[in-house]
Amino acid sequence: MMKFKTLASVAVGTAAFVFGAAPQGELGFASAAAQAESVRPEVGKHLKDAGALIKSGKFKEALAKVRDAEGVSGRTAAENNAIEGTRFSAAMGANDPDSMARAFEVLKPRLAAAQQLQYMEAVAGTYLRANNAPKALEWANKYFAAGGTSGTVKTVQQQAQFKSGDMTAVLKDTLAEVQADERAGKAPSQDKLNLLLYAAQKKNDAATEALATEKLLNYYPRKELWAQILGGLPQKRGFSPRFGLDVFRLKLATGNMRDANDYMEMAQLAAQAGYPEEGKQVVEKGLAANVLGQGAEGARHKRLLDLMVKRIGEAKAAQASAEQAAEAAKEGDALVSLGLAQVFRGEAAHGLKLVEAGIAKGNLKRPDDAKLYQGLALFTAGDIAKAQTAWRGVKGNDGAAELARLWTIHSRSAKK
Repeated sequence: MMKFKTLASVAVGTAAFVFGAAPQGELGFASAAAQAESVRPEVGKHLKDAGALIKSGKFKEALAKVRDAEGVSGRTAAENNAIEGTRFSAAMGANDPDSMARAFEVLKPRLAAAQQLQYMEAVAGTYLRANNAPKALEWANKYFAAGGTSGTVKTVQQQAQFKSGDMTAVLKDTLAEVQADERAGKAPSQDKLNLLLYAAQKKNDAATEALATEKLLNYYPRKELWAQILGGLPQKRGFSPRFGLDVFRLKLATGNMRDANDYMEMAQLAAQAGYPEEGKQVVEKGLAANVLGQGAEGARHKRLLDLMVKRIGEAKAAQASAEQAAEAAKEGDALVSLGLAQVFRGEAAHGLKLVEAGIAKGNLKRPDDAKLYQGLALFTAGDIAKAQTAWRGVKGNDGAAELARLWTIHSRSAKK
């Protein structure tokens, strides 16, 4: 008889399996089976050869040597344990989770609870790396049912759920993790929030989609993310076409105007809505960015600027009579619009008073729109805290509330 020791300890984490990196070098697991066992030379020779092959990264050849050892008749329990311990290590390197699972079932009675969790973690991760999502999910669930707490296995579980199309489970588990991170004072990872957003979209869960969007923009505000969200906003179910100018406003604020057509369209929409000062500012920004004023259309762009200046002059000339008419009206909408125009003109104090008077008058055609524009007027005037308070009061499901939420998120980064 000879003494045989199976390969190394659990030094290789399951993360390698999650992200597709094949384990290298000496692999194996510390267990009762890894302790010195009494093995006959005819069995030990094959296992020793298998060990050498594992060390050199020849895992499939190592599995063949394990089968040679298994072919020796009259094997003892100790020999079977040594064989299965070596098989587990070789199968892990060969990306053969089925063989790992069979080896584990043989070894399990002699493993402590903590060691069983280590084996199950490796099996779950290898099934995922082998693109067998149902089995990966099965073993990850077994791991947690046995008391495991590894964050790496949680990632395996979520990825397996995702690949299996189980968006309900992905949504529930990912949301719970995000909330746990925040309770612990940690920022949820960007990958986790992206997964939450994707699952919410797949499940048509508008509330969770809005939550994921808000958290992504709060924790990881990027121009590209704003572009993605604002680009899809007009296509969302229930989003009113009347908010076209408002989408452009956010695009301009977040640096997402694409080309000359965007600047031109926004400027014209602003003038049509009664905000020629805003239109002039948009054209001037386009010129400053060298997007407008260039090429064959350059002269047209400058004519638009001249038109904005003309409209501003007309608005100033009609300001007094327009205010009198708005004050005499039963509805407050005209006062809100005139006030916002005044803020764009640079007369913030008077403009904000008009907006407040319009909201106080009531009888508003769309009260949520008025609150949205009150917030915009306050933000433009530099009072971010009051703007955020106004935006928190915007309700509804036609786009006003979503715009208010996005402005609130943007205002936080503008405040920093």
